Amino acid sequence: MVTVTPNPRRWWALAALVASMLTLGFDTTILNVALPTMAADLGATTGQQQWMADSYVVVFAALMLPAGLLGDRFGRRLMLIVGLGIFLTGSLAGALAGDVTWVIAARALMGVGAALVTPLALSVLPTLFAADEQPKATAIVTAASALGLPLGPIIGGWLLNHFWWGSVFLVNVPMAAIGIAACVVLLPETRDPASPEVDTVSTALTATGLGALVYAIIEAPTRGWGDPLVLAMFVAAVALVTALVLRERRVERPMLDMALLAHRGFLFNTIAATLVMFVLSGLLFVLPPYLQAVLGNDALGTGLRLLPMMGGLLVASRTAPQATVRFGARATVGAGLAVLAFAALLGSRTTVDSGYGFTALWLSITGLGFGFSLMPAMGGALGALPRDRAGSGSGLLMTLRQVGGAVGIALLGSLLSATFQDRLDVTGLPAGAADTAGDSVVAAHIVAEQAHSAHLAASANSAYVHGMGLVLLVCGAAALVSALLAAVFLPGTQAAPEGVSLPEPPEMAAEQADARQ
Repeated sequence: MVTVTPNPRRWWALAALVASMLTLGFDTTILNVALPTMAADLGATTGQQQWMADSYVVVFAALMLPAGLLGDRFGRRLMLIVGLGIFLTGSLAGALAGDVTWVIAARALMGVGAALVTPLALSVLPTLFAADEQPKATAIVTAASALGLPLGPIIGGWLLNHFWWGSVFLVNVPMAAIGIAACVVLLPETRDPASPEVDTVSTALTATGLGALVYAIIEAPTRGWGDPLVLAMFVAAVALVTALVLRERRVERPMLDMALLAHRGFLFNTIAATLVMFVLSGLLFVLPPYLQAVLGNDALGTGLRLLPMMGGLLVASRTAPQATVRFGARATVGAGLAVLAFAALLGSRTTVDSGYGFTALWLSITGLGFGFSLMPAMGGALGALPRDRAGSGSGLLMTLRQVGGAVGIALLGSLLSATFQDRLDVTGLPAGAADTAGDSVVAAHIVAEQAHSAHLAASANSAYVHGMGLVLLVCGAAALVSALLAAVFLPGTQAAPEGVSLPEPPEMAAEQADARQ
């Protein structure tokens, strides 16, 4: 019998991974609180703001599957270092960008780096930790990624109050540099030479299919849902994704491993995590302009007013694991989604005169629902992965999560934009000023200030809050449907890593045992 000696530096290595995941987590949302400032400084429309947020998420989602395979094949530590280097370069480019186009390009480059880091940070865990320590290590990394989401607006708000908007990019540079140094010193190199080669055609189908879908959703409110270009993009997205699935089903070792989706624990936990990200990403996109433009808070005040969500998330992160053990994953995830649905539906009752106290209440409940649904769902999905598919499997999970986030920003942001433009009263304004005011609630307030029109400012606030209410209604309905799906289809108990239908090859077990020695 082979005695496995745990890697003595494994917890320090885990700390490096946590720092990297925390950075990527808050960078997913740090731009949200900066968007009102950037809209004013760069003249960005609502659609351009959606692209600034979504360019990162779309590239992140599209490249995560091939990134996991690159790590499996050429070395996970090497690809982690490369990913952090690309992320650092994109952050520098964003800090120095002078217009909206360059900001979008820099965010896309950062998405390339993030796509390399995220699945590989998860896939190195089986080679660092024995089976009895893996659930704890996975929970810590997952919690770091989740905690970064509400941290982003707070960090971004503080930076914007003291520096220019480029500081929300520059803050990533030292964090990425520390991550690179930690990976070099602390992480052992691991790989799976038997992993499939990166399929460039499948990668291209993923990127173009998702890009076409997001483009159509973002452009539809401006061009119209019946516009030929919008319809063509929707058709192209369906065709490209269908071609991807059909291609992957024919190859022996696919990049998109459909066998994993046949495992109920992986499939429905992944669906739950994806729908949670749909709700959360849309909410974090529409909320900062409300806090900043409608309620009149500065950037730091906006970030701090998102703290109740983080408080609820922290409470959930401490109690969700115990609840999963005691009541099972199905009950915990289903209850978390039901709480998230209640919070969104409660938030949809917000009015211009509600004040911050009411917002803080439903934000706290949102954090609880987010923590109780996402973390157990992620743990259940990762626990169902065969260990020899660690890179590609975790890449598939994170890809679908990011797709949920990208579609959430695009769809819910477009719903908000269309509702705002429809209800904004621009009577008496010149045509140019009226078009500018319809770009965003921030632009409307700037036009109102220049025109000395209290009526326009009040109309902008009312139109935005109405649109935000509709967005939250959709979020609540999506969370409620997710809760029903979880209650019906999720396994009652959390799947153990050994309890998967795809057996682990003996040579892989021996290789991983050697890697831990």
